[in-house]
Amino acid sequence: MAILMTGIGSYLPEKIITNEELARFVDTDDSWIRRRTGISQRHQVAEGEKTADMASAAARAALDYAGVAAADIDLLVLATTTPDDTFPATAVSVQANLEIGDAIAFDVQAVCSGFVYSLSIAEAMMQAGQARRALVIGAESFTKLLDWQERSTCVLFGDGAGAAVLERDDTAPDGAGILASVLHADGRLRDILYTNGGTAATGTSGTIQMAGQEVFRHAVEKLSSVMDEVLEKAGIAESEIDWLVPHQANIRIIDGMQRKLGLPADRVVRTVGQHANTSAASIPLALDQAVRDGRIQPGQLLALEAIGGGLAWGACLLRWGRLNRAANA
Repeated sequence: MAILMTGIGSYLPEKIITNEELARFVDTDDSWIRRRTGISQRHQVAEGEKTADMASAAARAALDYAGVAAADIDLLVLATTTPDDTFPATAVSVQANLEIGDAIAFDVQAVCSGFVYSLSIAEAMMQAGQARRALVIGAESFTKLLDWQERSTCVLFGDGAGAAVLERDDTAPDGAGILASVLHADGRLRDILYTNGGTAATGTSGTIQMAGQEVFRHAVEKLSSVMDEVLEKAGIAESEIDWLVPHQANIRIIDGMQRKLGLPADRVVRTVGQHANTSAASIPLALDQAVRDGRIQPGQLLALEAIGGGLAWGACLLRWGRLNRAANA
């Protein structure tokens, strides 16, 4: 039994904030931001635009790509740190927006690792026979958590959503679909990346607090280690990877993972410059761009990896799209 990723879609809010615009009200400049992060702009949700709205738009695009009707979805897993309400889950709002009937729907909160966590959860549930078709979504309104006077954090984040369709295929050839996932978390590192608020604790959402150098150090170390783990679990060599589709947090971390895997620069999907860090949305946003512009082709092996607050991190290996037996022969 294989769990195939057969559709991908994304959504970005219309409003764009460039580095130059940020410099009008923050003590920063374009050169400083680009040199440290690789970011040149970010998208911001419109007034009244909700996380569920973005997630629904991305989901519709993914369903259309896969040729799957919304009514055929029986599992919806939404990764988000910025839900619209304390409860119910934002996933059920998306379910209602898409007019999906009775289905399993819930949110996953693993911050920037949310999409990788959600893929692993959905794949396990589908292998257990609880669903045949799933929507896995990462959607974030992260700019709502920013202190716009704190230049060390406000320059880093943006808003957006990405979605993938997963389908169970009982006749797919060996090596198709999701091959392996590895997940980790270490709550002892909670205080190097967190928000200083929370609905239950303070009645506010709070703003992002980050020890940047510490986060960077752990990111390089832990992403390298988890990639080794997932490759070993799948029995795959680094040289077999066609594309690295990483969490888009910082260009220096992305470049470090490229060097670790020995990949040429043109085999790494980079969208951090245009999107900034969109947390759980960053991997599906990057994947959607690379699929739609023709870089990523069906059957190619993708390595996904992410780390975020918690600290929580993980990696996943999968072959993109449908792969029939004739093509695999």
